[in-house]
Amino acid sequence: MEGLTGVDWVEVVAENLCVGHVPDSLLRLRERGVTVVPHGVSLGLGGADRPDAGRLAELAAKATALGAPLVTEHIAFVRAGGPLTASPALEAGHLLPVPRTWDALDVLCENVRIAQDALPVPLALENIAALFSWPDEELTEGRFLAELVERTGVRLLIDVANLHTNHVNRGEDPAKALAELPLEAIAYVHVAGGVERDGVWHDSHAHPVPPAVLDILSDLASRATPPGVLLERDDDFPPAQDLAAELAAIRATVRGAEVRGATARAATAIRPAAPVAGAGGPAVALAGAGAAAGPAGSGAPGGRGPAPRVAGAPAGREVGDAPAPRVAGADRPVAGAVPEGVRQRVGIAQAALLSALVAGTPAPEGFDRARLRVQTRALAAKRAGIVAKVAPELPEILGAGYRPAFLAYAGSRALRGGHRRDALDFAEHLLIAGQPEDPVARRRLTTWWRERAGARPPGRTGRLVRAARAALAGRRAA
Repeated sequence: MEGLTGVDWVEVVAENLCVGHVPDSLLRLRERGVTVVPHGVSLGLGGADRPDAGRLAELAAKATALGAPLVTEHIAFVRAGGPLTASPALEAGHLLPVPRTWDALDVLCENVRIAQDALPVPLALENIAALFSWPDEELTEGRFLAELVERTGVRLLIDVANLHTNHVNRGEDPAKALAELPLEAIAYVHVAGGVERDGVWHDSHAHPVPPAVLDILSDLASRATPPGVLLERDDDFPPAQDLAAELAAIRATVRGAEVRGATARAATAIRPAAPVAGAGGPAVALAGAGAAAGPAGSGAPGGRGPAPRVAGAPAGREVGDAPAPRVAGADRPVAGAVPEGVRQRVGIAQAALLSALVAGTPAPEGFDRARLRVQTRALAAKRAGIVAKVAPELPEILGAGYRPAFLAYAGSRALRGGHRRDALDFAEHLLIAGQPEDPVARRRLTTWWRERAGARPPGRTGRLVRAARAALAGRRAA
């Protein structure tokens, strides 16, 4: 990415960075004046619990270390359970959709306000892709996002590939969502590729951008000029010339849509939040690195400068970015603390769903069970891929047997303590079961596990004690 020409700003996954160990290539990009936007994936602002102060502090530190003009996260939950619901704490290992209900919106808005107050720069939130729908939803995606912006003043990171995913998987109309969005709140736009399997669209970030996604981008750009457009590519990177061709296609899509939509935008008085300076139209960026006109508020070439800050205003908020909240109903809180009963209702629903997805419990009523099975497999596959990256020795030792063995393990064991802990648990699970059968591979796996766990896998007596403790804990929970 560093070798691509015309790079104005890049986006990096925040959790993949350490403040004191920024990769040299990224440092060189910054020295060239390239803006860096940290893109978080683990805050879980759509979850029932309030945001973790430690995670917020880490994200704030990374934004400061990178000189970022804003940070981005997702409208999603990534964990559930725990003290709020008196149930086991569970990690999804990936982004899951929040129910579009008034309760979930109330919780999300308060969580967003907490995050805004903890961050040194503005926050923008991304709509996510989903494989399934929640039953009894009360709001469309566009209305949900509009209400969120109206109550909190948060900016939006609109992913048009996710709108396409939700069109295929949930039958939602991307044009309707765009028509309901507050377009002036858009910080920038994501574009990505995916793949369809058995009638389900998977937002892979590892395939070329399909024409249908470019069509949605064109629709958005005809309504309002996006401050920046970023191409997300997380895996299976093609040659540089192929990436350059994708970027050129995205640029052409945006510029063509601008021409077609100029008259309509003038008629409806939709204008950028600030003049776009000398960009010749927005360019595009790559996730992890890329070429783009800067996102709104970035100060990068072609970016929109942030509105003036007010002395004493909460960190992460700007003048004019928090319009007066509209009361959707007399009983709906629009400011202040959300009642714990509301958080508990949301938490119980999310914990029941996540338990079905990662711990093998029955699916809650009203969900499409076939789609939940697809989501379960997708979460396990994602988990297997991450473990293979943080512990590459495991697929090397196990060879072709790594993936089926990990998927079988993940089918009944929820993620706990992060992916490095997951790798150790997986290795211990195999060794206890006498796997792998090849003695050389088993010796190598034992050595790998001992070097990292500092102990021998439990013998027969230890396994019986562990099983008895687990059974006792289960009876107490029941």
